Amino acid sequence: MSKVTRFASRDPGISARVSGFMAHLRENGFHLGVSETDTALNALSHVSCGDPAQSRLALKSVCAGCADDVARFDELFDSFWMNEGRVRQKIMQTEQTSSPKHTRSSREDKEAQSGAAGKTHSPESDDGDGESYSEGTGKLIASSVKNLMKKDLRELVSPEDIREAEQVAIRLGRALRDRRSRRRRAARKGAQIDFRRTIRRSLATGGEPLSLAKRHRPDRPVRITALCDVSGSMMNYARPFLAFLAGLMRADSDADAYLFHTRLVRITEALRDDDPLRALNRITLLADGFGGGSKIGGNLDQFSKSYARRFVDGRSVVIILSDGYDSEAPEVLDAALARIRKRGCKIIWLNPLKGWDGYEPVAKGMAAALPHLDLFAASNTLADLAKLETELARL
Repeated sequence: MSKVTRFASRDPGISARVSGFMAHLRENGFHLGVSETDTALNALSHVSCGDPAQSRLALKSVCAGCADDVARFDELFDSFWMNEGRVRQKIMQTEQTSSPKHTRSSREDKEAQSGAAGKTHSPESDDGDGESYSEGTGKLIASSVKNLMKKDLRELVSPEDIREAEQVAIRLGRALRDRRSRRRRAARKGAQIDFRRTIRRSLATGGEPLSLAKRHRPDRPVRITALCDVSGSMMNYARPFLAFLAGLMRADSDADAYLFHTRLVRITEALRDDDPLRALNRITLLADGFGGGSKIGGNLDQFSKSYARRFVDGRSVVIILSDGYDSEAPEVLDAALARIRKRGCKIIWLNPLKGWDGYEPVAKGMAAALPHLDLFAASNTLADLAKLETELARL
């Protein structure tokens, strides 16, 4: 059976299909408009558009404007054009039929569940390389299965949560950022006298030190980078963590934030939005797969090879919020953290399970991560995060 999506006989044709695909990309964070749609149609006219491989390359060359877009394009292309031969009834939303972004119907959920063949929403069996996640078995396991159902993050986080988290983020950010350099520099005003410069100046006045040279320790602010696990095993803690990320972005203009599950998503610019609910609506579109599988090692490996090279250095603190249950081999996580650590940064791992009585980091991924961490602490609630202020100040 062909995997190419079939379209209803009443659909308007190729132009409407391409416009629907561009809308599909925009809903997932691509910055595309009318000009790109026209260019895409022109690009398809120069290739054999009946060939999926040629169409894929033609559309990718027009729509993917950065490395992150390139990495995500194939998955979005397949979900629209290669949907296991199913019939796509509606390719463009209209004002009469569209529903608000923050609502879902049971029919839409059923369609989302039928969007992939096989055991899409069932946990995978353990292959020996990592843990899997399942509900109702009495144990935490991790899955590499992607969640196809969209999760509206505004249902999890309220403006009140964000305002409370912003105060916590300000305190934690101050505990990390208020650092002074060990080296002292010349300054017009300072707490210490620079004797060498003072003696040198006194030579011009017959050895009399008429003016005192000063030195001070300049500020060396720390850049905070936060990576939050939003896989299925972390859903119970998504509310305080998402509120903390939103508060951190609004409290610290230099902070950087990411979500990860089966893939890594940078949400820094989305959370900079002045309207908290609008910011959550933007990352709802970006966080496709929220509450699905867990690939901690693979995502941290991608981070170490891409964003870390641009945003992480010796004056950075990388905060990872995760339970440590990984569906991949622990060696992947070990190598990724070692690569991040080589950039000279501090690594903090906040695990909500550490607050449980009798908890031990026996998960393979968590055990592999421990040797690379500067701090391993509990983080069940915003109150627990607030208690970390004194510990972070000592780093």
